[in-house]
Amino acid sequence: MSAATVGLLAGMALGFAAFFGGFWAFLLVAFLGLVGLLAGRMLQGDLDLSDFTRSRDRK
Repeated sequence: MSAATVGLLAGMALGFAAFFGGFWAFLLVAFLGLVGLLAGRMLQGDLDLSDFTRSRDRK
């Protein structure tokens, strides 16, 4: 599935949430979409949490 298709589906989901559920439903769908994206990236191996937890003082 291409990035454009995924973007289209995400936009449609957010649009339906905003139309039928209002602003808070829109925010909830956007937040859960972000959580799903991060989980998918972690499972795929593209994202490692140690990148965010590593100390900056280390050389």
